Amino acid sequence: MLDGLDEFCERALTEHACPSVSVAVVQGDEVVFARAYGLADVAANRAATPETVYGLASITKAFTATAVCLAADRKLLDLDAPVPGGDPWPPTPRQLMQHRGGFPSYYDFHYDADSPIDFSAYRRQLQAPGGEFEYSNHGYRELGRLLEQATGQPLRTFLHEQVARPLGLTSFDLGPTYAGPAPAASRYTPDGRVYPTCYDSHPSAGAGWASATDIALFARRSAGLLHPATAAAVLDGPAINDRLGYGFGRVVQRGDGSSIVSHGGGMGGVGTMMIDLPERELSLAVLANCTDKSARNAVVLHLMDTLAPEFDPGHLAPDSDPTRAFALAPGSWAGLIESPDGGIPLRLDVLADRRVVVHLADLPLATVPATASRRWDVRLVADLQLPTADARLNSPSFGLELHADGDALTGRAGAFKDGDREGLLGPYLLHPCRLLRG
Repeated sequence: MLDGLDEFCERALTEHACPSVSVAVVQGDEVVFARAYGLADVAANRAATPETVYGLASITKAFTATAVCLAADRKLLDLDAPVPGGDPWPPTPRQLMQHRGGFPSYYDFHYDADSPIDFSAYRRQLQAPGGEFEYSNHGYRELGRLLEQATGQPLRTFLHEQVARPLGLTSFDLGPTYAGPAPAASRYTPDGRVYPTCYDSHPSAGAGWASATDIALFARRSAGLLHPATAAAVLDGPAINDRLGYGFGRVVQRGDGSSIVSHGGGMGGVGTMMIDLPERELSLAVLANCTDKSARNAVVLHLMDTLAPEFDPGHLAPDSDPTRAFALAPGSWAGLIESPDGGIPLRLDVLADRRVVVHLADLPLATVPATASRRWDVRLVADLQLPTADARLNSPSFGLELHADGDALTGRAGAFKDGDREGLLGPYLLHPCRLLRG
């Protein structure tokens, strides 16, 4: 079934300017395919091999969720007990693992060991737990903290000793750099620049490292660490769209008596995917070392066309929010963005042609197109710098996502960097926002 994969992968790397990709397939408990293509280190002309270790980004969440479930099976924590943390609505581990803890999206990637951003300034719930799916590194940071409290061990140690070692995974590690025995792939921007060491405040959400073979083996074997009822709960994913749900660190697709379980990962210099087909006892991993996920996506879709044609491409971006027509009536709304530096004035003038004039603090006006989505009545992006100290570090773009509720627009304002074709990927920071008509 894998005939022609070598040629396809080499072509995908060339077409999408990706330095390397590593692919592994496990059937039952046997590794039936493990091969790597391209260069793990371009400057050194070092080829990628099946033993090469890659940054995992958000595949790490599946390891953290497995560790939480293992601790629950050992009665060290309760999946349905509120997590202490001073929140107005304390979430449970179950809700956090399913990205329903009320925390918003967030990341604070930076390239010095000391973080310039105070994580706690953005650790606030924007909705009550148990509500809508909101993919959040905040929640998985909370799970890492809870695990360390419950087990009395650093998260890295617990993952090594209680997850990786029992599963026979020899390459796994957790941290901003790889400290294991195997060679690691360098990370690259889409235009071929090398990423330095990347730090963040949420390692339990994205700081894992492993080879493709070990990721495919983890996908197949990890359920065996857990009590049968807990392993079943991992795949009990509330719906996030018409075809996909999100369980405990896993995206789940069901249909025709079979399941497809996955998790992807992406950050600066990383594009990864883990897939398990439980009823077929088949799993695979595709790991690449470029921010642009095009090569990863091409290889995944090529494999799934053969192995599981019913694969929903939504696995590649399960947190996407489909666009719908913008329908907010013309008018003006004004209010404040709540930031760590204080309230920031914002006014929107909605025009008749589905454009919005954005008045942000005392910055020059920006007139931009607006859209809506399944979740939001107003969505827009403007080339404006949110005037906060944190946003000025490396988050030069401005975005809004707002609900219309009578005479009010409520939601959040974001500061972010749109990719890394210039510079390096920066933090994604969200701030509550409320505007009133008039």
